[in-house]
Amino acid sequence: MSQSASKLWTKDFIIVSLSNFFMYLVFYLLLVTMATFAVNQYNATESQAGLVTGIFIIGTLIGRLFIGRLITRIGNKKVLYTGLALFVLASFLYFMNGGLVFLLFTRFLHGIALGIASTATGTIVAEVIPPARRGEGIGYYTLSVTLATAMGPFLGLYLSQHTTYQMILMICLGFGIISLVTAFFINIPNVPQEKKTNQRGQTSFLKLSNFLEVRVIPIGVIIAIVSIGYSSVLSFINFYAIEVQLVDAASFFFVFYAVAILGSRPFTGRLMDKQGANWVMYPAFILFSIGFFLLSIVQTAPPLLIAGFLMGLGYGNMQSIIQALAVKLTPSHRLGLATSTYYIAMDAGLGFGPYLIGFIIPLTGYSNLYLLMGIGILITMVLYYFLHGKKDQKLMDPSQQSEAH
Repeated sequence: MSQSASKLWTKDFIIVSLSNFFMYLVFYLLLVTMATFAVNQYNATESQAGLVTGIFIIGTLIGRLFIGRLITRIGNKKVLYTGLALFVLASFLYFMNGGLVFLLFTRFLHGIALGIASTATGTIVAEVIPPARRGEGIGYYTLSVTLATAMGPFLGLYLSQHTTYQMILMICLGFGIISLVTAFFINIPNVPQEKKTNQRGQTSFLKLSNFLEVRVIPIGVIIAIVSIGYSSVLSFINFYAIEVQLVDAASFFFVFYAVAILGSRPFTGRLMDKQGANWVMYPAFILFSIGFFLLSIVQTAPPLLIAGFLMGLGYGNMQSIIQALAVKLTPSHRLGLATSTYYIAMDAGLGFGPYLIGFIIPLTGYSNLYLLMGIGILITMVLYYFLHGKKDQKLMDPSQQSEAH
């Protein structure tokens, strides 16, 4: 393989990562400000404010569900530009005072746009990364989301304390336009087109394979379950911090989480490419579980921050490794469906997890909840072995990979 063919940090790789970063920066910035925006601007109740926040994820799921199939038909370029144009349009709609129902519609449309555009960027980046470096490359690419995870909430909280909602929305609109403009500089590869007919010569629209990549479903189950676990941290860490009187330290929890990912992703991606996913996944399960066990017994700030760091090493690396697995398991003409299937599974865990966990908390309390989550992650590690782990080494066999693609 020539040096140019194995080069990772190409112009296209950097630009698609930047475009993805600005999209997710808007998502996480609005995630921490939309509930208070709905309450203060539209007199929404707490449950309505929660719906304003959550309906975005529902829109994202719907966008991903349908766009994976369209990518294989109309191509990455049209899908990306359409998604980003819709993303900018939705950003404009926030400025229209049409009442709470219109705000819900705007959030839903914005979510659909993110689902479309981010599925396209995930598919494009899988095409521009050299196959031999996909684990490493996707690890670096997903740092664009990791950085947005850390910077978005921080920026959102800072701006909400120092400026108006109108200015926050203007900044988000600016980030959306930057994401759209940068995308025009990407040399988007053409994905091989999928055959449109079945064995009888007719298209079966309702087939599962038209909406999801079946090969990705087993590892999709894994990312969905561990994402439910992580959603218990995203949604309830502040309530737990109040209970154990560690509110100030809790604000740095996600900083330590992000630092762990930033420091480990370059190594874990290379390790997957050279040794296989199991070499990263099994330690990640254990570290994620230890993070939960530590979180369940915190009384002072240092253990809380260490728990954040361990969860970054655990769940943070699971995200990129499972996304890389989705790509490795899938023929090139179905990369769009593979990417959307991965994100659907992860978003389902993050989106519906808090609702499910809300039924558990009254029975367990926060401390025991995190103890149960730690046990659940270890059980999921066993499930991973049966769904994928025991056959992972076959992916390292070049003959197996060539047959799959």
